[in-house]
Amino acid sequence: MRQLTGLDASFLYLETANSPMHIGGFTIYDPSTAPGGKVRFKQVVEHIHRRARRVPAMTSRLKTVPFSLDHPYWVADGDFDPEFHVRHIALPKPGDWRQLCILVSRIHARPLDRSRPLWEAYVIEGLDDVAGFPKGCFALYTKMHHAAIDGASGVEINSVLHDLSADFATNVGAEAEPFVEQPPKKTEMLWQAQKNTLKLPFRFVGLTKDAAPSLYQAAKGIISGKLKRISGIPRTRFNTNVSPHRVVDALRVSFEDIRSIKAAYAPVTINDVALTIVGGALRQYLLAKNELPETSLAALAPINIRTADKQGAAGNEVSQMTVQLRTDIADPRERLLAVNESTRNAKELTNAIGAKTMTDYLQFTPSTLTASAARLSSSLSLANRISPFYNCVVTNVPGPRIPLYFCGAKMLVSFPTGPAIDSVGLFQAISSYCDEFTITFTACREMLPDPEMYAECLRDSLAALLDAAKQETKQSSKLSKAKTPGKTKSAPAQKVEKDAHSEGQ
Repeated sequence: MRQLTGLDASFLYLETANSPMHIGGFTIYDPSTAPGGKVRFKQVVEHIHRRARRVPAMTSRLKTVPFSLDHPYWVADGDFDPEFHVRHIALPKPGDWRQLCILVSRIHARPLDRSRPLWEAYVIEGLDDVAGFPKGCFALYTKMHHAAIDGASGVEINSVLHDLSADFATNVGAEAEPFVEQPPKKTEMLWQAQKNTLKLPFRFVGLTKDAAPSLYQAAKGIISGKLKRISGIPRTRFNTNVSPHRVVDALRVSFEDIRSIKAAYAPVTINDVALTIVGGALRQYLLAKNELPETSLAALAPINIRTADKQGAAGNEVSQMTVQLRTDIADPRERLLAVNESTRNAKELTNAIGAKTMTDYLQFTPSTLTASAARLSSSLSLANRISPFYNCVVTNVPGPRIPLYFCGAKMLVSFPTGPAIDSVGLFQAISSYCDEFTITFTACREMLPDPEMYAECLRDSLAALLDAAKQETKQSSKLSKAKTPGKTKSAPAQKVEKDAHSEGQ
């Protein structure tokens, strides 16, 4: 039995009827690598049933404290009903990309059943007309409540469900025995809640004492101007109350293209490149709607703070920083350099405060008050009246660099999905797998009724950045060649000059 942390529990409290708080994703597989060239649904059910027993987050149920006087508990439920959690769907003909995205969007919009382990998986067949994939592929869409996992722990769970070779029969390992815990009695939970309540003031004082020096230095840095806090974030169509409906789409590109952009503009990072692509796409999309603010949009960027001793553990170990997407800059080169500066400033501010400080303070979140406040905020549409803290979410969850297999079928690509909530109706996940790079977006359907258009904006933004990088590389090459003659001997100088002159023409 394990009690949820304040951060884990906050995802339960913030959940409303229109804002399910689960994360997930859909992966596409080629069954031709499986034994016999096929993967049957029965195999998938047995495979997930066997592997999930090794993952406590997939075999535990929530046990709430009476009157919500304290954070809930995870209680090991032993086995689970695989036929409830693993489901089977097929796309109608022709089975194209748009149909797949629409189906995933609809499934993603549905909340999870809190009376069972908080996850579901859907096998989706009929992908016979998806560009870039062989006919006969199938997809697996999974979703799990954010209270149980974050992006990093989700990747770790994914590794349990997959193998490093197509011969999955040899990778089964020891069969995990179902583990059942006796649910705590109500009186026990009430007594523990009372003890936790008595300890809270002392924990709060201790945390404040430990955090005071870093908070003081952060405040001092902001006042002096050495540290910059983002303010004046504009309101956009993504910063109102969300509907219960979702859209999902994605951009797939070669990782080599992303690396070439990074190489042309050292010392920018891969994350900077992705943020710049998103900033360019949002700029183009909002311009087309005549809604582009004069000031830059800002994104919430989660930070993985999982330490080595927490590897393999479920739950959330994340902090956050706010970065400007520089949607106010048209030139892709200038936007990338400005984003790089913004991320460096955000990291400096986060480091000054301490990445775990705000996460630790969430442990003191009053459960009943938070849940009631979330419902009241949604019913009163407070998101339409309060200035946004950020305009969207952009999270970076790197995937494996080697091929993975599921029931013998080779994974071809993976697309993460996330929650769209009141005031932040656009969630964008950056991921990678082998030599492919993806940007997947999940959004409220009312805010983004034309996902194909926004996907095209992402492609256009990437293309513009690639062109700028090629020009930068070409210019750097010319400058490098221009410096070469000064280092040569006098005899061949005439030939070098002639070549340089011809190149200049």
